[in-house]
Amino acid sequence: MSQGYIVAVVGATGAVGQKIIEKLVERSFPYANLKLLASKNSAGKEVEVNGLTYTIEEATPEAFKGVQIAFFSAGGSISKALAKEASSRGAIVIDNTSAFRMDKDIPLVVPEVNKQALHEQTGIIANPNCSTIQMVCTLEPIRQQYGLNKVIVSTYQAVSGAGAAAIHELTNQSENIKENNPNPAILPVKSAEKHYPIAGNVIPQIDVFGEDGYTLEEHKMMNETKKIMSLPELAIAATCVRVPVITGHSESVYIEVEKENVSVVELKQLLANAQGVTVQDATEEQQYPMPYFAENKDDVFVGRIRKDPANSKGFHMWIVSDNLLKGAALNSIQIAEALVEEGIL
Repeated sequence: MSQGYIVAVVGATGAVGQKIIEKLVERSFPYANLKLLASKNSAGKEVEVNGLTYTIEEATPEAFKGVQIAFFSAGGSISKALAKEASSRGAIVIDNTSAFRMDKDIPLVVPEVNKQALHEQTGIIANPNCSTIQMVCTLEPIRQQYGLNKVIVSTYQAVSGAGAAAIHELTNQSENIKENNPNPAILPVKSAEKHYPIAGNVIPQIDVFGEDGYTLEEHKMMNETKKIMSLPELAIAATCVRVPVITGHSESVYIEVEKENVSVVELKQLLANAQGVTVQDATEEQQYPMPYFAENKDDVFVGRIRKDPANSKGFHMWIVSDNLLKGAALNSIQIAEALVEEGIL
């Protein structure tokens, strides 16, 4: 390309980094040059992108000279070490880790929900947790139309959210499940004393526990939702669970709206018209969202929408999305697109 932006992808060899590169090409994002950055061990490797060969460089502060947009997806420690180095050299950083999400001075953005927050950026923009993204995409149109008083969410999260090693562990355990010798070493938390098999199992722990009994992942969902939707007093609780699925997070979500007499039909129609949301809800045909069918799809899928039998303002729904796409790479690209559309970049 002869015109466009100088774009860097940090963590270019990882699952999310590769998806970011794919989406840059697929969505025709206007980049003039692409800098693929990774660890010292990966430096020197060649990668083909859209018919051109790029050599991976080591991610160092000097590597960001001239870069205008830098996508970070190499882990929180790398973001903490290099994101401000990149922004000090003129890049706008879109960070896909938890390093800056709850920093009051750094916008946490899902473009369908709070694109206006991009105008507050001073060099770093945080991409939310994958499970948070798909939920707020569904909740925001409801909040706008009917108000939102309460959210209770239980997640069913794919192992790809824990990285390539967790995928490998699930695959190996599944192949050897009859041997009853799973040798778990990754889940629920790699650094924890105990590990449990994921094949044929469900683990009600994602990340470490806090003193209140909630995990860090659960706190992320609760706090990020409040920040993104500008609802600091929202009543919200989360239970996050790891399931033996490779790609695609699912969520059972209960909400209470402010408005009286909202019907299921009205709620379905509202969500059917929402940007980035696809309603799959025809129970008579057994049509509902599933991670198997959501993989490699950009949208957030919602179904099983029904009224709570005991609360006229309460509704239940089932939300599914590809955690590597809308939950990570796609949302990052959409942030960059919004920066261009808003005249910020």
